[in-house]
Amino acid sequence: MDAITVDCRTMPCPQPIIRLKRLLEESSPERILVIVDNEPALENVSRFLASQGYAATSTAEPGLWRIAALREGDAASCKAPDSAVARKKAGNASENNDKVLVLLASPVFGSGDDALGGKLMKNFLATLPEFGKTLWRLVLLNGGVTLAAENSPVIDELRNLEQSGTDILVCGACLDFFELLARKAVGQTTNMLDVVTSMQVADKVIIL
Repeated sequence: MDAITVDCRTMPCPQPIIRLKRLLEESSPERILVIVDNEPALENVSRFLASQGYAATSTAEPGLWRIAALREGDAASCKAPDSAVARKKAGNASENNDKVLVLLASPVFGSGDDALGGKLMKNFLATLPEFGKTLWRLVLLNGGVTLAAENSPVIDELRNLEQSGTDILVCGACLDFFELLARKAVGQTTNMLDVVTSMQVADKVIIL
């Protein structure tokens, strides 16, 4: 069977994921060929396809990537995307506890003095483990993605959170804007659909 081609060039985040999600809901094809023109889309599409039970491989050409995906096994057994409601039901080790999502859109805590704000942010991230198992996800957007880059002053705090079981999602479009894609040192590159559905699944959302 020939692959269904999905051309996602020029599509802003998260349109490639939304288009693929609709395709899978309508037909769940055995083979898919996705064309994207930026690295955040490449990573997001590959991760989404894997979450849906597809084995995906990519080839690079000047200015674009082709992602060839083959459905593995029975489509009915494919697991839901990482941010879907099914994950909420499955839960972590503490499924009876609230899921807390913290969203950071700045590298500093509050407004006023950036030097002080940077120190406060480091202290804040170092103290977040006090949430315990209820701390589910940390989402980094806009200037907040700089916290996840190499040589960030809070990279150790973020790695400790990730190692303790907290998901860290880093906006791919934001990394691309700040030219930090190659310097991301912690977390998963994500898209706005993941962010929105994560907020929907969370029991509590804290936005800073």
